Amino acid sequence: MFVMNSIEQRLEAMNITLPAASDPAAKYANYVIVNGLMFVSGKGPRGNPKGKLGVDYTTEEGYEFARQTGIEVLAVLKSALGTLDKVKRAVKVQGFVNADPDFEEHHKVLNGFSDLFMEVFEERGSHARSVFGAVSVRDNLPIIVDSIFEVVE
Repeated sequence: MFVMNSIEQRLEAMNITLPAASDPAAKYANYVIVNGLMFVSGKGPRGNPKGKLGVDYTTEEGYEFARQTGIEVLAVLKSALGTLDKVKRAVKVQGFVNADPDFEEHHKVLNGFSDLFMEVFEERGSHARSVFGAVSVRDNLPIIVDSIFEVVE
């Protein structure tokens, strides 16, 4: 049986190539590390898709946007830490879904992010989370996620 030696090897086996970490959209830090906790600023999917869930996009499309957002967060983690193996565990995930007021599947959208982190980090990817419907978000993105991780400094 082949045993994965690193998170990067697991990503390679999953056919996931991390992009360079995206820059912040305004005047703030991509992340801050305090006392072994890494706070990653809100990230959205690459390509700047625009629109609302329940109007412009389906729940399934939102799931994929949330998964893409997870890849963005992984890129920030790797850029900051040098290796994803320094992530001890995911702690908290908070999603803001740009949605029509009648949309009710915010939790299913954010599962795209959560599922990715469970696949990549296994039990260390399990996290507390909350998800909110938003009337509007930055750049009219369909989802923005901010997150907190315990890391080896």
